[in-house]
Amino acid sequence: MLAVHDLPVGALAKLFAPYGLKIEHVASGADIPGSYWDESEAGLIGDRLFVSDATPVHSVLHEACHFICMDSERRSQLHRDAGGDHAEENAVCYLQILLADHVASMDRDRMLSDMDAWGYTFRLGSSRAWFEKDAADAREWLRAHGVIDASEAVTWRMRT
Repeated sequence: MLAVHDLPVGALAKLFAPYGLKIEHVASGADIPGSYWDESEAGLIGDRLFVSDATPVHSVLHEACHFICMDSERRSQLHRDAGGDHAEENAVCYLQILLADHVASMDRDRMLSDMDAWGYTFRLGSSRAWFEKDAADAREWLRAHGVIDASEAVTWRMRT
C-alpha cells in the first residue's frame, strides 16, 4: 500500500488546503491522535488530520473525506469518530477514489487496489466493481451536497 512517506513533501497539505483541513505529522511509531483504527491509520480531531510517514494514503483520503462530507455541526465537534450514516460512508469512499487522481504517486487504480488490500468490503466483491457498477447512490449524495458537480468533477467545496 502506498504510504505518506511515498508522497512528495507538502502534497497532502496542498490537496486539503481548499477544505481548511490541516495535516499534522506525528513521529513514526507514535500513537496517532484521533485515529479510529489506531496503529498507523490517520486520525481526525477538529480540522486537523494526523498522519505518520507509515500511514496508508487510502486512510488519509478516507478520513479527510469524512471531514469534507460531514455536516458543519458534526465537524465542529469532531474527535476520532466521524459518525454519519451508510449513505455518507458510501459517499466518503467514492470521494476518496476521485481525490486519488489529484495525489502525486496515487491514482484511481492504485486507490482501488489499496482499498481492496486493506479490506474494504462491497457487495459486488471489490472496490472497482462497486465504484463502476454500484455507486450511483454515492455519486448522487455527493452531487446533492455540492461536493462533486454533474460531470463528477470535485468542486473543492465541503458538504453544503
